[in-house]
This record gives sequence, structure tokens and C-alpha cells, in this order.
Amino acid sequence: MKMAKGMSFDWRGLLPLAAGTLLLLLGLFCGWQAWLIADEGQAAARVHVAQDQAVKALAQELATQRATVTAAVATLDPAVAMQDPAQATATLRQRLPQAQALELYSGTLNEVLHANYREFGYAKAAQLMSAQTADGTPPAQSVSHGGSDRRLSLVVPLGAPDRAQGWAWVELPFAPLRQRLDAIDPAGGRLDLRQGDERGDMRLLSHGAASAESETGGKPVPGSAFSVGAALPRAFIVLPHSVLLAALLALFGLGAGAFLLWRRTRSVVEISSEPEEPVVPTEIPQIVREPAKVAAPPTAPARSGGDARAAVDPSIFRAYDIRGIVGKTLSRDVAYLLGQAIGSLMRERDLHEIVVGRDGRLSGPELAGALSDGFRAAGIDVIDIGAVPTPVVYFATFHFETGCGVAVTGSHNPPDYNGFKIMVGGETLAEDAIQDLYQRIASGALVADGQGAYRHVDVAPDYIDRITSDVQAERSLKVVVDCGNGIPGALAPQVLEEIGCEVIPLYCEVDGTFPNHHPDPSEPSNLQDLIVSVQKSGADLGVAFDGDGDRLGVVTRTGEIIYPDRLLMLFARDVLSRQPGATIIYDVKCTGHLKGQILDAGGSPLMWRTGHSLIKAKIRETDAELAGEMSGHFFFKERWFGFDDGIYAAARLLEIIAGDALGRSPDEIFATLPKGVSTPELKVEMVEGRNYRFMMNFRAKAAFEGATLITIDGVRADWPDGWGLVRASNTTPVLVLRFDADNAAALQRIQDVFREQMLAVDPSLQLPF
Repeated sequence: MKMAKGMSFDWRGLLPLAAGTLLLLLGLFCGWQAWLIADEGQAAARVHVAQDQAVKALAQELATQRATVTAAVATLDPAVAMQDPAQATATLRQRLPQAQALELYSGTLNEVLHANYREFGYAKAAQLMSAQTADGTPPAQSVSHGGSDRRLSLVVPLGAPDRAQGWAWVELPFAPLRQRLDAIDPAGGRLDLRQGDERGDMRLLSHGAASAESETGGKPVPGSAFSVGAALPRAFIVLPHSVLLAALLALFGLGAGAFLLWRRTRSVVEISSEPEEPVVPTEIPQIVREPAKVAAPPTAPARSGGDARAAVDPSIFRAYDIRGIVGKTLSRDVAYLLGQAIGSLMRERDLHEIVVGRDGRLSGPELAGALSDGFRAAGIDVIDIGAVPTPVVYFATFHFETGCGVAVTGSHNPPDYNGFKIMVGGETLAEDAIQDLYQRIASGALVADGQGAYRHVDVAPDYIDRITSDVQAERSLKVVVDCGNGIPGALAPQVLEEIGCEVIPLYCEVDGTFPNHHPDPSEPSNLQDLIVSVQKSGADLGVAFDGDGDRLGVVTRTGEIIYPDRLLMLFARDVLSRQPGATIIYDVKCTGHLKGQILDAGGSPLMWRTGHSLIKAKIRETDAELAGEMSGHFFFKERWFGFDDGIYAAARLLEIIAGDALGRSPDEIFATLPKGVSTPELKVEMVEGRNYRFMMNFRAKAAFEGATLITIDGVRADWPDGWGLVRASNTTPVLVLRFDADNAAALQRIQDVFREQMLAVDPSLQLPF
């Protein structure tokens, strides 16, 4: 329809139509959101059913493979076979044509114990040695021969398992396991076959949606070192996780939209039924003379908040640091914006210089470079100290008196992760301070008016000199140092040698792909090569570090893993011998025996929340001389600077052992520390955010008769003979549990109580105990 020249069109008449349409769309969207929220738990349950099916199918396949090999081996006379291993091997090859490698070893495995493991293979040696302690059926495992050539390895006894005269080591094709996994419907999620590490860093196979949200834990496959992890479908949910709220919003949108459209239709019908009258433009001259009003363009900020939000995923801003996947949630742009945000915070505090270091990950140079560019754009001077362990970054902030530093590190996460640990004004940022950085980026409140200076400095010699000038071993100890190909390999062997120890390096070549095992000493599976190497070399002790060197793991010659809470007892005795009455901090996951040990040594024990940033803040608040976490972080303020440093902690440990007045071995010294029956950290996977909601309900409803409750971080229930803990992880969407007791019966009783209380809050939980 044409309007008369000079006539104006009243667009306000379309407003009810537009508003009604938008409200209808909003209602439909909220209805869809309500369906997604309602289906969230069922979607997770469907994936977990698929996970159970995969575990069962893989276990059946492994049992079939083992039965085939066992049947072939059973045709051999063990005594004859071990007299002529070459002929026996040839016979087995005929009966197992599918075998890709086949070797026979003596019943004592002496040839394995004294092998050159670099050539023989640490994983292979560990599997064979475990045959003597695994009822003759060591777990099946996967062996990589480079690229996509992955095989299944089995060890089968010749003769009765308890008195085997020999052992057959067989490599078989891995394809049947892949076929079994691929035959399972992942129900919209993803199934991951993993080996050895529940964090998923040794992921062997994946089947399903690549975009699914990975969960931390996995269900073990019986008879193997494998587990099956479940990754849940990623539902696009933007509303709060409440079906009622989403449904109410849907009803409102649909109802209001329908009402507005009905009113619009009614008014149109009423207008169209009236007779048309000619419209006389009596005020046309006035309308023509008035110029149209044009809104002034908005003033654009230096960097728009919309651009920043598009570039930065808020999920990477964690409780203790910033962490994400390179190429997905982390990029050069994100690092640059983060540099600007930290630089803007520093400018507000009148701080002008910062230290930047990075670990050995392949993405480190690019991210550290972009981060430095962001600092300089904010007018901050950068001191680049290159590839160093995270504790060296902390050390450099004291050495150069900047009080500010950023370690670009993925810590113990898989190779495709990276992140940032941040110190500003002597304080390691955590929680609200981390979130404040995101808000600065999202709102565009970034300083970009400067050009900071840049210099590169090698601070490693100063770090080594500072440690070795204070810490020395009174007698030489032989130590195996396992760095898991992380950045500690660049410094740890030299530090321990210079304090007077004989060092046997293991995986100390820095390689950001972590080709041997993941650098995470809190996982017992990652310490198996170290245990084998210590036993083979006759070393006094084995020490291991995580990927950035701020955590420590320890094993003895007998193969015992000394958990960090017991190490903290030893450190506390030493520190309190010089600093009586000092405060010693430990986190909620540590053993209940620790408090008594600190009191007996004349100290003041203080339990606190888990998290390296939170512990450091508590040290500053209480002026504590020592702190430690179950994860392996140790914080020495006595004779050091109060930050977590795995390399320095290893040096202090060796100093204590070497200086023992009675000349006892490490095993004898550790035997003086109380040791109960405990579990490692157990994890219950959940969808993002659900772990926090569960803990809110659990804290309100749980009741533990006869126990002392501690709720500073989750819920910990202490009884006279043991304790249990459940807390929400601040880094991944899981519940973390640990149990510790004086004996197995008490441990079982405490687990039963926690199981009953947790299932009362959420009956759908799949508990790992």
C-alpha cells in the first residue's frame, strides 16, 4: 500500500506485534530450556549406562584374550620350556599367530630386575614385576610403539601362579578393544578408554561426541590397567538449573505473547470495520520544516566488552588459577587480554614490574609472549625468565623485589592444557580476585595507554645458589629423580646433586607431550616406573615432581609410597625443633594423625581449606612457618619464602634423612610416623555446577552421630578412630572424597555412614566405595 507523499507512518502500531512475537519466541525458548534441564539427569544416566556396558564388553574381550593365551601356554611343559626358551617361544608363536610380540622370562624375573630399562621399557618391566604380587595375573595394559601402533600386553604364568616357573609376555592387536568400544552407543556423550590415570591424560581411545564434557573419574575395567571414562552431552543451558523457574518463564512468555497478539488482531479488526475517511494533512508545512531527530552515536570504549566476552570463556577462571584447553578456551588473544587485566590491577595498586615464566608445554612460548604484550600495553615492565618451574617464578618475585609474577603452566593437566598462576603485590590470586580479572575483561575496563619495557633474565643460577647455600646433605644419598618430562627436569637433578646427593635422572628431558607418563605424583600409577627404578638401582629414595615443579611425591626402596600428609609430619618435627610453638597448616584432606604429631612436637596445628592460593593466604595471615596439602604442595616459610616448591621440599627432605642422628634408612625413619588405613582421593563425576548444589544440600541435611564436624571446606566428620570427607572440587565438576581410619573395620564403618548420608540426599549417585 502506498502512503500519500509527506505522510508519516506510525511505527508504534507494530510494537505490540513485535513484542508479542518476541515473547512467544522467549516462551518457546524457555520451554526448550526447561526440557533440557529436566532431561539433564536422564542424559547423564544414559551415558553412565553406556559406560557400564563398555566396561562389561571390554572386560569380556580381555578375558577372552587372556583365556586364549593361557590355553596356549598351558600346552607347554614349564620345566622343558624354561630349558629351551627359544623353542618354547617358537611353539607359542605357532599357537598364537595373532601375537605381535612374544617373550619368555624366568620365574624369578632376575633378567628383568637387572635389565637396562631405557631399552627394555619401564612399563613392560613394571608389568612383569607386578606378576609376583598380583596373584599371577598382572593387569593387562596398552603399549605404544609410536604413532597409531598401539598394542595390548598380557603376562601369563608357566605353571601354577603361586609358584610359576616362568612368565610369558605377549603383545596382541589392540583393534578388538576398539571394535568393542565402537559397538557401544554413547547415548549422545563420549566414552574414553584410559590407562593408569583417572584424570584422562593417558586417553587411548574415544568414541562419541568430541564436544561432550569430560568427567574426571573413570570406571575400572576388571583385570586391566584400563578404565572407561564418561563424557556427558553438553546441553546449551543458559537459565539457572531449575525446571520450575524455566517452566514459569515459558508460561509467562507464551501467555503474554499470545495476549499481545490477540489484542493486536482485535484492534486491526476493529479499525478495518470502520469506514475510511480522507486524511487531510492540515499540518504538513510544520512537519516538513522540522528536521528528523538523529540519535548521537555512542562513544566506543577502548576495547568493547562484547569483543572481550566473545574472546574469553568464563569457565577458565577457576578457584586457584586460570586454566583451559589451548585452541579451544585458551589462545593468544585470551593471554593478551589477561595481561592487560592483571596490568590494570597492578596500575591501580601502583605496581609497575612483573616476572613472567613458563613451563615446558609446547604452547608456553606463544602464550607467554602474548601475555607479556598485554602487560606492556598496560604500561607494565616485564622480566621474562624463560622456561622454569613455577617455584622459580615465585622466587624471582622476591629476588627482583617485584611482588608480582605469572607462571604460564598447565600444572598436572594433560598436554593440551595450559594456564596461569598469578601473584600480585605478594599475594597469589584466588577466588574473587580471579573472578575480578574476568569482570575487567568482560566490561572492557582495561588500561591500554602505555608501552612497558621488556628484558630477559636467567634467574636459575640464583635460585640454585640460594637453596644450596642453606641446604646440604650430611651424607650422600642415592636418589632417583622422576620429572615425568616436565620442566623440573631442567633444574631438580642439579639442585639435588649440589646439596650432596647422587642423582639418577628418570624422564628428566623436558618434553611438553609427556611421552612416558603424566607428571602427576598424586596418582600412584604415575610412580610405578620410579618404584622399579629405585629397586633396580638400589637407591635410598625416589622423588617425583609434577609438571611445573610445585608438588612432590616420594617412594622408598621397598616400593612404599609415602603420602604427603606423612611427609608433613616429618617436616613439622624438623621445623618445630628450631621454631617451637610455630603454627603448622594442613588441608582438610590430611590424616587425623597429623594434629597429634604437631602437638607432640610442640607446634600449633591449624586445618584449612584445600588450594595452594588459599593456603598461602593463610600463611600470611597467621605467620605460619610451614604448611602442606595432601596433593603434595609444601610451603616452607622457615628458611625459605613461604611459597609451594617441590624441588626445595625434596632438598629439605634429603637434608633431614641424611642428617638423622641414628643413621637410619629412609624406611626406618618413615616407620616412626603413624600410618593408618586410608583411601586415595575418590571422585564422583557430576555435570558442571551440580557438585556445589549437592554440597549445599548435604551440609544442611547430613548428620553424623558421635562425630566432630568440620565444614570449612566441604563436610569432614571426625571420630576417635577415623574420619571421612566429601567436598566439591574447585577445579573440576566432581565431588572429592577421602577416608582414613585406624583399622580396616573402622574405615568400612565410616564409609558406610557416608554412603547412607550421601544417597539420602541424592539416590542417583554412583559412589566409588
